[in-house]
Amino acid sequence: MRNILRAVFLFACAAMLASGSVAFAKDHWIGTWTLNAAASKFSPGPAPKSQTLKFESTKDGIKLTSHIVDADGKERTGEYLSQFDGADVPWKGNPDADTASAKRIDANSYENAWKKDGKVVVNAKVVVSADGKTLTIMQKGTDAKGAAVDNTIVLDRK
Repeated sequence: MRNILRAVFLFACAAMLASGSVAFAKDHWIGTWTLNAAASKFSPGPAPKSQTLKFESTKDGIKLTSHIVDADGKERTGEYLSQFDGADVPWKGNPDADTASAKRIDANSYENAWKKDGKVVVNAKVVVSADGKTLTIMQKGTDAKGAAVDNTIVLDRK
């Protein structure tokens, strides 16, 4: 009887540890990321002077806050809160989109459809490197000025 109870206890402990590990392994993009301009490509350019992305886990979902200083020195902050389930959510401060539709692919990547007035204008794929130190965003679509967008944005974990 004692061996059975011990086995049940060990199994329960292993299950709790495994579920905890899964929770910690979820969404590797959580954290703060800064632009690596030398490794990035912006079309159309020019590249921003700086860009910081901060992903935070909240009780209501994942909050993305972006802070950009453009090539002319103009600062812009944007944010959205998403479950990363593909549902449209309001995107404050983004001149190219009024909603985001982020969808988790796995712990290291997600896709995001930017929409303006209900129409998809930019598709983005976001991938965290295997070592967890680099976040790469590939964007294709059209910006608010009607120019074609083909960006590869590389950010380093802060």
